[in-house]
Amino acid sequence: MIDETAEEIADMQTHSSSVVAVKAARALRELIDREFPTVDEYLRSLERNSSALRRANPSHASLHTTQREIVERVSGSDVDSVTEAQAVTAEAIETVIEHVETRKRQAATEAASVLEATDCLLVHDYSTTVLSAIARAVEDGAAFTVYVTEARPRFLGRKMARRLAGFEEIDTRLIVDSASGEYLPDCDRVLVGMDCIVAGTLYNRVGTYTIAATASDCDVPVSAVGSATKLIDDGFSFENEHRVASEVMREPADGFTIENPSYDATPARLLDSVITNKGIIDAETLEP
Repeated sequence: MIDETAEEIADMQTHSSSVVAVKAARALRELIDREFPTVDEYLRSLERNSSALRRANPSHASLHTTQREIVERVSGSDVDSVTEAQAVTAEAIETVIEHVETRKRQAATEAASVLEATDCLLVHDYSTTVLSAIARAVEDGAAFTVYVTEARPRFLGRKMARRLAGFEEIDTRLIVDSASGEYLPDCDRVLVGMDCIVAGTLYNRVGTYTIAATASDCDVPVSAVGSATKLIDDGFSFENEHRVASEVMREPADGFTIENPSYDATPARLLDSVITNKGIIDAETLEP
């Protein structure tokens, strides 16, 4: 299960960073059912497998922080047997998952509170927290028009559009990424997820920077939504991921190079707010 999960994360079959963190945590349960001769051997295996999961996507802050939390809780525990170490691992996994899901729900609730009942929104990529925020607002009586970008090259926005289309109260409109400037003047707010915010910079799905810059020019507020644990002070260095050229063009690139980054960097000055489980933060306060 650990190897399969690492491959799934690397292939971006799982998109939302919170879902990635939960899946990776659950994958470590595989070690609880294995036999190990000593506690030291178990701890080495836990660290080795956790590292493999983290390497599957070095850009995911949630993946790294949750995996480190599990490993550190187990390695720092005073246990005398493999069975005890496995029990601590099981408890750590459940705690991490509960924290991720709780923070996600709280962030979605906070984000729903800033939405007006008849807003026209633009969303980029596939964020389960953004999706939950919109769903909560609909439950409270809102009815939205939502423009959804395809989010190339993996077209992750199509999944968001399909999910939003399941709500009768939402007029869902899928657009190509480069058309955002055509529709932003009609929008009341942009909602995006966040992989992480480091030193006043939002790292998120490629295309976020372009949308945020255009929205700023159109005087449309941009809100990034996610867990407060994604606001990183230190201990994590963002590494962009450059994916295979075939995701952009199936034919061979004859005489030219295809660049395919997964994420881009958006200055906090282009954001109106960052919405987390701890409340709504004025983005200006995040600038270094």
